[in-house]
Amino acid sequence: MSNDGPQASSRPLPDFDAGKMTLLGHDLRAAVSDIIGGLRLIDHASVDEATWLQLERVRASGEILARLLEQGLAQLLGEDDYAATHPANLQMPRFLYDIEMRWSGRASEKGLGFRMTVADDVPAVLTLDRIALERVLANLLSNAIKYTDTGTVMLDVTMAATGALRLSVTDEGPGFSSEALARLFEFQGRPEGTCKPGEGLGMHITRHMAGQLGGTISVENLAARRGARVTLDLPPETWTIAPPEQAVELPDLSRTKVLVAEDNPTNQTIISHMLARMGAQYEIADDGVEALRWLERESFDLALIDIEMPRMNGIDVIRTLRANGNGHRRPHMPVIAITAYVLRANRDAIYAAGADAILAKPLAGLETFGLAIASALGRRQDPGVEEVAAAGAEETFDRATFDRLIEVAGPESALELLDRLASDLGKCERGLGAGLAGQDLAAVRADTHVLIALAGAVGAVRLQTLAQALNAAAHRRDPSAFERFGAEAMAQLGRLIRFVTEERARRGEAA
Repeated sequence: MSNDGPQASSRPLPDFDAGKMTLLGHDLRAAVSDIIGGLRLIDHASVDEATWLQLERVRASGEILARLLEQGLAQLLGEDDYAATHPANLQMPRFLYDIEMRWSGRASEKGLGFRMTVADDVPAVLTLDRIALERVLANLLSNAIKYTDTGTVMLDVTMAATGALRLSVTDEGPGFSSEALARLFEFQGRPEGTCKPGEGLGMHITRHMAGQLGGTISVENLAARRGARVTLDLPPETWTIAPPEQAVELPDLSRTKVLVAEDNPTNQTIISHMLARMGAQYEIADDGVEALRWLERESFDLALIDIEMPRMNGIDVIRTLRANGNGHRRPHMPVIAITAYVLRANRDAIYAAGADAILAKPLAGLETFGLAIASALGRRQDPGVEEVAAAGAEETFDRATFDRLIEVAGPESALELLDRLASDLGKCERGLGAGLAGQDLAAVRADTHVLIALAGAVGAVRLQTLAQALNAAAHRRDPSAFERFGAEAMAQLGRLIRFVTEERARRGEAA
């Protein structure tokens, strides 16, 4: 490993044409998406293991290229701040697997060995800027492979005694010269006479990205043998995820990758924090077009899609995802729509587009959010939805959630909202009652879909849980649960309707 500094250039930059760059960006994105999509269509069973490893290497590199392309285009078009970091949950096993696939192939091309070790106490999920970490490791590993002619390049991921996450790249090359060490991170710090190709940007970029991550870079030549080691230390305050509160039963999403399509920064923050608490890896799309780009580039286990977004609304995103031949890797993956419109007609349109569930804005608490995700993913929690539903018959009503909904509506619209809420709940009562009596699976699915969201929006936690249990039973084509939970669900629904009607009357008299 040796130091490279950049070569200065006196050529003026050409005039920047944002329109041409936008068109070029479209074509570049399409080309990269085609490459990644084509790789994903290859059947693992149809190729030998060595070929599959090379395909995985190309796929991992292609996904990194797609991320870097998005960042670069955003910066050129003024859509992003170059200095800003974008921390998100990162599943370390998946991330390190992609790193190994990419760089073991590069080392093999040069006749070198590549070894990666990961300590048992390295967190499985942590929060940081993935692109910055990828760029640090890419520059360190690229330099190590470039300057090593024989031997092995090693990546060791451990926890330091200070609690820092430590990533060390060790090579068996000539090490750093004294001149290189003196100018290691300078912008124009490449020593003269270096025989290896390259422009010498690696270590300068590495220091910049390490600072962006909140970490430090240290360099040492190995005394016992030839070679050098470069270490990135990330203190715990730069990546630690707060542990979940023991009082809340949350699904384990540590192996789940979620796309969040939401244009409101506050909602992005709320959803991100809740997903982080459950250990999910997630990516944020600011609008519908960006959401489809993510879905074309990478594979997700679940999508949370806001219905009202700029450029392309959520219903069109869901329709595009569900359409046959659209190029997305998982057109049938679970989709949860997020909407402030709780009326029946809006929900019918959302389900018709292909959504599996609906969450009402403002979002309910963490437990309800997690339960909705677990239900959409088809997982049974411990205790499961039906076990929770069977656990007791007490009504659980969060008055604070209801009051917050009314506050968001505002004094001028509160009465209208209560009228519509009472009307929708009444339709649910009639439809669900008939569906349960006739064991009509389709009717129970449709009405409980609506009821789950309505109950969650007003804080009727118990009713929402019962509706989820009935909905899950209808999807499983198991009407035996209708008798177990149907009567209580209808009783809880009747109580909620009376409460809303009385609240409407009270507020009407006060007005």
